[in-house]
Amino acid sequence: MLKSIFDYFNSHLLPDAAATAQEMETQLRAAVAALLFEIAASDFDQAPEEKAEILAAIENHFHLDEAAARELMRLGEREHAASTDYFQFTSLINKHYSAEQKVRLIEALWRVAFADQKLHQYEEHVIRRLSELLYVPHRDFIAAKLRMIKSF
Repeated sequence: MLKSIFDYFNSHLLPDAAATAQEMETQLRAAVAALLFEIAASDFDQAPEEKAEILAAIENHFHLDEAAARELMRLGEREHAASTDYFQFTSLINKHYSAEQKVRLIEALWRVAFADQKLHQYEEHVIRRLSELLYVPHRDFIAAKLRMIKSF
């Protein structure tokens, strides 16, 4: 019986061992892009400035040219639209990102939130929740917010 449970776990719940490094990187990038879209959508108004900031964040975060960033942006938007929770994204990021990379991601989320020059309470709530799920210490969450406030 234990063997059947173990087999089920391996075949249905563990990531595909055959996934290539490139596929994993694409999934990771799509997860980050989806979270950026979550911030833009959390105030129920995706301003053009927020979409522009998502594109800039993707270009900067992954060092992509504009065409590749736009493709990743479309992928992230589709992933966001199909998602029902944050876990599928945050668990992947937690497995592959260092603490420093997570803080840079939180900064990117703040940039999207501030892109339209107004911070909605839901945007702040979602960023706070994501920082908790990514195990970013509260002091780093606040420091990232203050850095983004100063940059706008």
